[in-house]
Amino acid sequence: MHCPFCRHPDSRVVDSRTTDDGTSIRRRRQCPDCSRRFTTVETCSLMVVKRSGVTEPFSRTKIINGVRKACQGRPVTEDALAQLGQRVEEAVRATGSAELTTHDVGLAILGPLQELDLVAYLRFASVYRAFDSLEDFEAAITELREQQREHPAVDDDDHENAVAERRGTDRGSGGTADVPVPATAAD
Repeated sequence: MHCPFCRHPDSRVVDSRTTDDGTSIRRRRQCPDCSRRFTTVETCSLMVVKRSGVTEPFSRTKIINGVRKACQGRPVTEDALAQLGQRVEEAVRATGSAELTTHDVGLAILGPLQELDLVAYLRFASVYRAFDSLEDFEAAITELREQQREHPAVDDDDHENAVAERRGTDRGSGGTADVPVPATAAD
C-alpha cells in the first residue's frame, strides 16, 4: 500500500479491526519512511454479471430498490425491505463465489420476498421469470397454494385467536360484547 503522504511503496499494519457489520476490515497503517499513519478499509468485492455481459459490483441498495417497486402499495415497511436486502446479500455471499449472474441474485430474492409478501412476490416473479400469459400467473399461484398446503404458515390472526382462547376470551367469534357507552349531556 503506497503512503498517501510521501508515496513510499510500502507500509506497516499497526492495528486491524472488523467493522460493525463484519463485512470489511479497518486497518491502521504507518509509513516506514515518513512515519505518518493512515487508515485503509478492505472489503471483499462481489461482482454481478448482467445479461449483457457487463460486470458491476453487487449493490444491496439496488436489490432493495427493485423489491420496493414490487412492494408498491403493499403493507411492507422500510425495515422489512432492509432486512430482505441483508438476507439476500448474506445468501449470495454464502455461495463463496466472487462473481454471480443476475439470475443467481434473482433466485436469492424470490425466497425471502415470498415470505415477506405474496403479492409482491408474484409481481417480482412475473418480471424475473418473464411471465407472458395468464397461464404463467395461474401456474405460479397454484404453486404458491400447494406450498401453503404443505407448509401452512402461522397467520397473525390465528396466533392472536389462539392466545385469546388460552385467556378465556373469544376474539374473533363475531358475537356481541357489552361495551359501556359514556353518558352524554342529552341523556
